[in-house]
Amino acid sequence: MKIEQIYTGCLAHAAYYLESKGEAAVFDPLREVQPYIDRAAKSGAKIKYVFETHFHADFVSGHLDLKKKTGAAIVYGPTAKPGFEAIVAEDGQVFEVGDYKVKVIHTPGHTLESTTYLLIDEQGKEHGIITGDTLFIGDVGRPDLAQHVIEDLTERKLANYMFDSLRNKIMPLSDDLIIYPNHGAGSACGKKMSKETTDTLGHQKAVNYALRADMTREEFIEELLTGLTAPPGYFPQNVLMNIQGYESFDEVMEKADSPLEPDSFELVANETEALVLDTRDAEDFARGFIPNSINIGLEGNFAPWVGEMIPDVKQKILLVTYPGKEEEAITRLSRVGYDNTIGFLNGGIEAWKEAGREVEEVERIGVKALVEMYNHDRPVIIDVRRKSEFDSEHVVDAINIPLNEINQHLAEIPKDKFFVLHCEGGYRSMIAASILKQRGWDNFVDVSGGFKAIAETEIPKTDYVCPTTLL
Repeated sequence: MKIEQIYTGCLAHAAYYLESKGEAAVFDPLREVQPYIDRAAKSGAKIKYVFETHFHADFVSGHLDLKKKTGAAIVYGPTAKPGFEAIVAEDGQVFEVGDYKVKVIHTPGHTLESTTYLLIDEQGKEHGIITGDTLFIGDVGRPDLAQHVIEDLTERKLANYMFDSLRNKIMPLSDDLIIYPNHGAGSACGKKMSKETTDTLGHQKAVNYALRADMTREEFIEELLTGLTAPPGYFPQNVLMNIQGYESFDEVMEKADSPLEPDSFELVANETEALVLDTRDAEDFARGFIPNSINIGLEGNFAPWVGEMIPDVKQKILLVTYPGKEEEAITRLSRVGYDNTIGFLNGGIEAWKEAGREVEEVERIGVKALVEMYNHDRPVIIDVRRKSEFDSEHVVDAINIPLNEINQHLAEIPKDKFFVLHCEGGYRSMIAASILKQRGWDNFVDVSGGFKAIAETEIPKTDYVCPTTLL
């Protein structure tokens, strides 16, 4: 069977391209659809269907642009209520793509409309299942996201649906089927996904905690709901964009393609109250940045952290990037629904400096300096890693304020005493540093290399969880 996984690591997202006899289908496409169109053109195929496994929360799908550009029909599973023309399929309905068949299997649990697509080859043999966020490698989809859009869809109600979908719809299928999930490790749509992006159903039955044959309903619900962290704030906004529709990607790119000289950049920032987002890496940002700008580097988990740290997808954004990286930044913002980039600094930070404009800095220190500081003064240390990382090991007496919660805990961060900031490697702590600088904090340093470097020093560490307070 001719099926390709198109994996995008920064979102831990997998789309799928299926082709037979000059017809093609795309499953769960990303926002920018030209790569799928180019792939079909390469084989001389026509995209017939865009299959969606559910209304996604962690990215804006490209279904509408793909339909507009190719004429492909959009397909959702049962109970979906899209705000645009689409086929809402029945459970068990079969679609033909060349000599292949795609069978709809309604598998509610992650969301009500969640659907698995069974792929059947030209010989009539069942080949695999495109599972969306119902079944991952090593995990299953979290059942608490829909509640943020529809209040009475509680996590326990959806967990019950998930139990039935897995036991009655997926587990009875053949063990040799290949599982093609929508996400891999790093996605916030599950809690312990494998780094592997495909597997057989039989192997998952043996190793996936959620597919244990002897598991009771209550055991399943308890294990599924235990350890869930709050989803990123942008998730409900992305769901609504996927349900209701959105501005075309081409229009987003055209609007954002506005190079601004330093004078114009500053004027637009002041007039529009746009957020200045600097996408350079942490080291370069620390050495000089535009006052009040926020650093979220393109080289890390850019889009998810934008979604975590910028609450409103409608926020106007002005970009500072390395020259030549503007289009990538705009594209990656749009993947998670941030469509209001209104321009970028032409020539990057060097143009700003050459114009004699003010820059600020964040002091970064190496671990050798930190050891000396720790042995002499015992400064307050703020660790912005996730609680699970902190619980695993941390510096004795360090304070844990996870980056995605920093805005809710600003009152706990001292302005009257010096402190040290760190994360695992230096990416997240610089995001935190930029936010603190924007809010008026100056009396701190950031650790270059983060806890990875600290772990190799004699600074005492522990897995004891100390209180998250500075008082």
